[in-house]
Amino acid sequence: MAILSMQTGADNPILRKKSTEVKKIDTKLKKFIDDMKDTLVSHEGIGLAAPQVGKNIRVVLVCLNPKTKNENTVVMINPEITYKSEEMYEAEEGCLSLPGIYLQVLRSKEIIVDFQSLKKQKQTLRLEGINARIVQHEVDHVNGILIVDYHLNA
Repeated sequence: MAILSMQTGADNPILRKKSTEVKKIDTKLKKFIDDMKDTLVSHEGIGLAAPQVGKNIRVVLVCLNPKTKNENTVVMINPEITYKSEEMYEAEEGCLSLPGIYLQVLRSKEIIVDFQSLKKQKQTLRLEGINARIVQHEVDHVNGILIVDYHLNA
C-alpha cells in the first residue's frame, strides 16, 4: 500500500479535466484503489476522487455516515448521479485538493447514484443529507468541477 501524492490548486489541469470511464476492473485498478484508501485515511478525509491523486479516471471513494458507528467507505466506479432533488441545502465544504479553503456550497438534499462495485456489480444508492453531499462533491471531481466554481458567480 502507498500514500499517493495529492493534486492541489484550483487551476491544476488534472483537477480540471473530465475523467474517462473505467473499462476494465483488474488487479492494477484494485491496487490503485487500495492506495487511494490509504491516502484517504492518511489525510483523514471523507471522500477522494482519482483525479485528486493524479489519474483522470471515474473512480471515487466516499465515506458514508462519517464519524458514526455505521461509517462505511464505498468504492464507486463510473458513478453517475441519475436524480437530484429540487430541495437544496447549503453547508460548508472543504477539499483535500484545496487546503485551507472552506466554502458554503448549495447542493441537492437527496440524490440517486448508479455505479459499479469492485466486484463488477451494478449498484444504485439513494442518499440524503451528508451522504448525498459527499457523493456530489466527489462526482464533481471526476467531472473537473471544484467547490470554488460554486462561488465564481456569487
